[in-house]
Amino acid sequence: MENTVQIITSFFASAGFALIFNVHGRKTLWIGVGGALSWAAYLFVNDVTGNMFMSLMMASAAVVAVSEVLARKIKVPVIMLMAPMLIPMVPGGALYYTMSYLVRDENAMFAESLRSLLLQAGAIAAGIIVTTSVMTNFFAIYYRVKSKKK
Repeated sequence: MENTVQIITSFFASAGFALIFNVHGRKTLWIGVGGALSWAAYLFVNDVTGNMFMSLMMASAAVVAVSEVLARKIKVPVIMLMAPMLIPMVPGGALYYTMSYLVRDENAMFAESLRSLLLQAGAIAAGIIVTTSVMTNFFAIYYRVKSKKK
């Protein structure tokens, strides 16, 4: 039940950020579905592996893959879809606590929290970079083969 609530909340968070980014119509619905998918992928991989880095990286990879395919389908820039879909995975709480420890001069807690924050941000970035590269190469080959058939 808790996972279902988290996935539904991710839908509304992503769709809400899409509206803030001035995205309207069906695109907002697709972004909400992508945000829910991102969190569902995170929860699934986290249940299987128990590894936060792998969970965030795979969820980011899922978002990028969906964004790349959907952007070509509905003819919009990839970033318009990808940025709001990634919102549920942004480590805002970790950033807050990291800054809180820094301000309160709790150096040991700050160092541990900063390490965790950088690990989370790095996992998201790694998922985006790797999957974007793979998808770009995939579509380049796909369009090349498609044009040769004509």
